[in-house]
Amino acid sequence: MKTLLKNGTLIDYKTNIFEKRDVLIENDKITKIDNSIGESEADKIIDCTNLYVMPGMIDMHCHLREPGFEHKETIETGSKSAVAGGFTTICPMPNTKPTPDNKEVLQKIIEEAKRVNLCNVLPYASVSKGEKGEELVNFEELKKARGNCIFR
Repeated sequence: MKTLLKNGTLIDYKTNIFEKRDVLIENDKITKIDNSIGESEADKIIDCTNLYVMPGMIDMHCHLREPGFEHKETIETGSKSAVAGGFTTICPMPNTKPTPDNKEVLQKIIEEAKRVNLCNVLPYASVSKGEKGEELVNFEELKKARGNCIFR
């Protein structure tokens, strides 16, 4: 399946591009970027006039609130909001109940994020038990639970 993003303003920080370009995507890979790509090259055309085409953004500080405060936000609702806003990666704070200060809680958050599967969810783990600042967590245990987990 070939998808053509037509007439969008391309923002590419790597190559310093900030101008109107067409982008051809084939099997989830960008295969061509040019000033004008013929519509006959694509199976699907998306008119991106007055829209920006850019890499997905990262939210380094969000509050998904799950587990414990699902009435405020869940991993699923937060992920849906993130994706709608152009974010492909989000990093939820550890202010949940229970706090992700051990591998079991951290793994539950990671498993739910994988189940939802809308964007990358890289949860922060608390540096202290219960976020109280009194006793440090077992960093080695948390590191094993998720190799790219972020500590706060």
